[in-house]
Amino acid sequence: MSRIDQILQGADGPVFSFEFFPPKTPEGEERLLEALSELHSLAPAFVSVTYGAGGSTRDKTVEVVSHIKGELGLEAMAHLTCVNATVDELRRTLDQMRDAGVENVLALRGDPPRGQERWTKTEGGLEYSHELVGLMRAEYDFAIGAAAFPETHIHATSPEDDLRHLKAKVDAGVDFLVTQMFFDNRFYFDFVERARGAGIEVPIIPGVMPILSLDGIKRMTELSAAHLPEELDEQLETRRGDEDAVTDLGVSYATLQCADLLAGGAPGIHFITLNRSPATRAILSALRLMRPWQH
Repeated sequence: MSRIDQILQGADGPVFSFEFFPPKTPEGEERLLEALSELHSLAPAFVSVTYGAGGSTRDKTVEVVSHIKGELGLEAMAHLTCVNATVDELRRTLDQMRDAGVENVLALRGDPPRGQERWTKTEGGLEYSHELVGLMRAEYDFAIGAAAFPETHIHATSPEDDLRHLKAKVDAGVDFLVTQMFFDNRFYFDFVERARGAGIEVPIIPGVMPILSLDGIKRMTELSAAHLPEELDEQLETRRGDEDAVTDLGVSYATLQCADLLAGGAPGIHFITLNRSPATRAILSALRLMRPWQH
C-alpha cells in the first residue's frame, strides 16, 4: 500500500511518519542519509520531504523522495508550494514527481520568499493552496495532503476565516491533513473539534517537533507563531547554555505530548525530525512500548 489515504484507511493503529528537508551542502546530505538509515528500521508508514522557499530545492525534493522510495523502499510524500511558480511550472514539477513514481503530494501555498513579508501571487501562478489542490485533483492521480494550523495561520484574519480556507482546500480534493507544530495539545484537540463541526472529515495528523535547541525553537516559534507554554519556556530557559539538557527536556516533553495525543484519538504522529534521528528514535520506541492509544 503506497498511497497515504489508503494507509490511513487501512491502519489498525496509529500511523507514524517522519519529515525531512532537502540538504543544501555535502555535510547536510551526509547527515540526512545517516538519519534515513537510522530511522529506516523504525518502519514509518511514510516520510515526507519539504520544499525550499521559492522552489530553491525543488529538484532536490524530487531527488530525495525518489531515493527514499527506490533505494530504501519507504513510502514518501513530496511537498509542493505555489511560491515563485507559474501554473505551467507547477505542472512540470508535478509531471516530474509522477514520472519519478511519487504518489503522494502535500499541497501548500508556501511562505513568502526570504526577505519578503507579504505573500504575493506569482504572475501566471496560483493565489491559494486550494487552487493547487484543484489542479492536482483534476489532472493527476496523487493522494493529496494539505497543512492545517491548530493555532490559526499567521496570515488568517481570524480562526473562523482560517477554517473556511481549510474547508475550501478539503472540498477541492484533500485526502488528509498534517498540522503545523504546536506544543500545547489543547490547541490540537480544540482545532479537531472545530474542524469536524465545520464539516471537515478527513484525518488530521498532528505534527510534532522535539525541541533540540533553545535558540532554534525560539526562532521557529517566532516565525510560525506557535505558542510555547509558559512552564515549558521557563524550564527551557533554566537550561540555557546546556544544549544536552535542553535536548533531554525536549525529548521527554515530546514523548509525553505524543502519548497524550494518541490516547486522545489522534490518528498518528508526523515527526518533524530536522534531519536528525536520535530524538525521533527514542520517542517512537517509547511510544511503541507504552502503546498509549490502547488505554
